[in-house]
Amino acid sequence: MAKVTSINISTKKGTFKQPVERAEIKVDHGIVGDAHAGNWHRQISLLAQESIDKMIALGLDSLVPGMFAENITTEGIELFTIPVGAVLRIGDCRVEVTQIGKECHQHCEVYKKVGQCIMPHEGIFVRVLTPGSIAVGDEIAVEA
Repeated sequence: MAKVTSINISTKKGTFKQPVERAEIKVDHGIVGDAHAGNWHRQISLLAQESIDKMIALGLDSLVPGMFAENITTEGIELFTIPVGAVLRIGDCRVEVTQIGKECHQHCEVYKKVGQCIMPHEGIFVRVLTPGSIAVGDEIAVEA
């Protein structure tokens, strides 16, 4: 079963996101209280713990959820293989995949330390279709 292992927000762009137990998500917005929310195609970002583990294996054992600026850290789902346009159910909420990966304009601290970052290749972005509350432990499923 795929699930949410961490929900991360920041009130200011350019800073690490901090974990919270639950969050409200809104249509045409994203996560309430997150600096990256807004009416655009990258309302919420997701990154799998398995992707973070790849970076930990390169010697960055101090990595924790939110350090890649992802809003939702997952477990048990290979996010970057889900096609753009697919719909995910997170708890009772529904989101649509709008982008896989992203261009890194300014290199983060992780990139500076090991010469690479996983978010540009394995992170995904979604927009909210069905609003509600999400929580750590919520199941994630790809809708057929």
